[in-house]
Amino acid sequence: MADEGLAAETVCQVALVVKDIEKASKAWAEALGLPVPEASLTGPAEETGARYHGRPTAARARLAFFNLGPITIELIEPVGGPSTWRDGLGEGDGAFHHLAFRVRDAERTVERLQAQGMEVVQTGDFPGGRYIYVDGRERLGVTLELLASRP
Repeated sequence: MADEGLAAETVCQVALVVKDIEKASKAWAEALGLPVPEASLTGPAEETGARYHGRPTAARARLAFFNLGPITIELIEPVGGPSTWRDGLGEGDGAFHHLAFRVRDAERTVERLQAQGMEVVQTGDFPGGRYIYVDGRERLGVTLELLASRP
């Protein structure tokens, strides 16, 4: 029997980093036949406590979400300091960034992934929760985002 933590049925999001959130939001809205979502800006470092490779960062992002039932498509435009978002964008207009999973026990999930050679690359808080990016590209071909609720 599988233990709790990262489980296939908990996938909740596919995320793309984009150079221009308005342009990307419009293109996705047209393709999906949905309204263009309003973009929002993540909080400043004083609110989010964002850390990149273990160091505080002024990284922020403009975000837009397409809610498609149990899965959300998230568009992320990097803003500010160094981040996994900026790294993922590279030279193009957009790129696949991560798969997100809701987890019950973030610490235990991180420990299990680290034991498999995956490294935490960025963390931060958002209203009601915490995010943790784990670099699973070498082992899984993708970055993982763990989403944990705050008590």
